[in-house]
Amino acid sequence: MNKFLIIGLSFMISHSLFATDDMNHDHKSHVHGELIDGTDLDVDPDRYQNFIKDLEDCQIAVVSVIGMVCDFCAQGLEKTFEKDRNVKKIDVDLNKGKVLIAYSQDKAIEYKEIEQKILANGQNATGLKIININ
Repeated sequence: MNKFLIIGLSFMISHSLFATDDMNHDHKSHVHGELIDGTDLDVDPDRYQNFIKDLEDCQIAVVSVIGMVCDFCAQGLEKTFEKDRNVKKIDVDLNKGKVLIAYSQDKAIEYKEIEQKILANGQNATGLKIININ
């Protein structure tokens, strides 16, 4: 129980400290699901296969995230990563607490860079796995 309290408080503090105008919302217009602990790096196999279907010669960063509770959270992450010219595609799975990011092969994927982008959106990255697609 204490773990969920700490996670919830951490989310509320980081969400309020790093909120931008795009992220500042009243939570009345949508329903939040349960807070997902995304520390497990496993992904939904069907969702993953659909994600990589049209991709080739790239790297997939599978990022575990804590603090994604609504579609607004997902849209904020998508918007942030889509600004990166090395990102080919992104998918946010709120149910599993996972973010799949397809990068070009020449991009050096750095956990700290991904972690900072996720933190700026009010969530916390907890793990990274990189998969090469040829």
